[in-house]
Amino acid sequence: MNIILFNPAEVEPPLSRKDPRARHILDVLRRQPGDTFDAGLINGPRGKGTLVAINEDSLGLSFAWGDLPPLPSPIHLLIGLPRPQTARGILRDVTTLGVTALHFVRSDKGEAGYAGSNLWKSGEWRECVITGAAQAFCTRLPEVTHGRSLREAIATLPAHATRLVLDNYEATSALSQYPLPGNQPVALALGSERGWSAAERTLLKDAGFVLVHLGPRVLRTETACVAAVTLLKARLGSL
Repeated sequence: MNIILFNPAEVEPPLSRKDPRARHILDVLRRQPGDTFDAGLINGPRGKGTLVAINEDSLGLSFAWGDLPPLPSPIHLLIGLPRPQTARGILRDVTTLGVTALHFVRSDKGEAGYAGSNLWKSGEWRECVITGAAQAFCTRLPEVTHGRSLREAIATLPAHATRLVLDNYEATSALSQYPLPGNQPVALALGSERGWSAAERTLLKDAGFVLVHLGPRVLRTETACVAAVTLLKARLGSL
């Protein structure tokens, strides 16, 4: 991790030595009392943490906060719920790239059971997002939802967002060539491992989405997410 992130409620009490962050401070960064490390408040400022004391069961820490990091790119992703191991990678890597929202939706071709996996029930998904933000040296986490229908997720999108949907069947325009207006929000929909159904493509088109593609090669869902977000960020001037 390139920055160690804390919830606001964690900055006053000692940090348990069993906490992975404590092990990182001691074993990876090899900090001693009086040494500093990069720290951040989740969705808050970055700054410096100081290792004040190494106790038998905990670390004593103090913090000095600085400025907020830049806002993420105004990209809202709608993703057909993939298998949990794929979702973990998407949560981590897309957060590292920096987007505003990730909406994992139920889809016709996706497995219904994915919505009830331990990834979502246990809250593990949030740890994946925090790991992605720490990699990016950022404190800002995207909004994450899961388990809603595609129609419900579409209803939450900014009304003025450019709406695009990746599709391997009917799309004739390349995402890399599609004109984007300035730094306005972009909503991008990506199907699960087996793509969108015909009914879902109709629903998306009726909601103002334009079908685009990433070229003739069929990509894994996690690869398509990273490639598409990278292209969008480049087009929005935020790389």
